[in-house]
Amino acid sequence: MAKILLAEDDGSMRDFLAKALKRAGHDVVACADGDEGMSVFEANQDQFDLLLTDIVMPGIDGIELARRAAELVPGLKIMFITGFAAVALNPGSSAPTNAKVLSKPFHLRELVDEVDRVMAA
Repeated sequence: MAKILLAEDDGSMRDFLAKALKRAGHDVVACADGDEGMSVFEANQDQFDLLLTDIVMPGIDGIELARRAAELVPGLKIMFITGFAAVALNPGSSAPTNAKVLSKPFHLRELVDEVDRVMAA
């Protein structure tokens, strides 16, 4: 299964997502925001298979986190979880073009299935 860096500023959502992904067999490192996510990624960049991040967060937002992570590890699989899908899909944004977007609200089964599809691609 995948080693996932999860960046989500909503504590209850972060815990909920991390538990679901761990139950599905993934190894998850959960971060409280983009700044923490960037620090963890920079220190362990060769260990992550997937960056799973919210878009709207204080400090470094998810798009900037994904952009920086993709610069460090070209080909890194990236998935946004957001209530603001139009922001990620905006051609003017700096979001990596190969990133997958899963719009909130979603069912946990959808998340796990989508992570599996992204990892299989």
